[in-house]
Amino acid sequence: MTAPKFLSVDIESVEPELGAPAPDRLISGDPKFRTWNVEEQGDALYAGIWEATPGKWRIEYDEWEFCHILSGVSVISEEGGEARTVKAGDSFVLRPGFRGSWEVLETTRKEYVIKL
Repeated sequence: MTAPKFLSVDIESVEPELGAPAPDRLISGDPKFRTWNVEEQGDALYAGIWEATPGKWRIEYDEWEFCHILSGVSVISEEGGEARTVKAGDSFVLRPGFRGSWEVLETTRKEYVIKL
């Protein structure tokens, strides 16, 4: 039997992965992550929900990521660029090569699609 071609982003049926920024990337606070991967296609594509508690850490993207903020407030700052505040309803793409920081001001939850 083949898998259905329609997949709901339903985190009730997925056990979250727990995590935190690597110690060498932490700038401030004690942020904790929960990630519900609902779709994984080998090592090339991931989709699901991610949540982080307040704190700030350095980020470096080698992948392409689409994000849609569901709740909370964060500030994403690009090295040599501007800081952007993102909140519920905002959507954006982080492209490979993005370097900077992610600061969660209020626990933030986002939908994501990552393509390697």
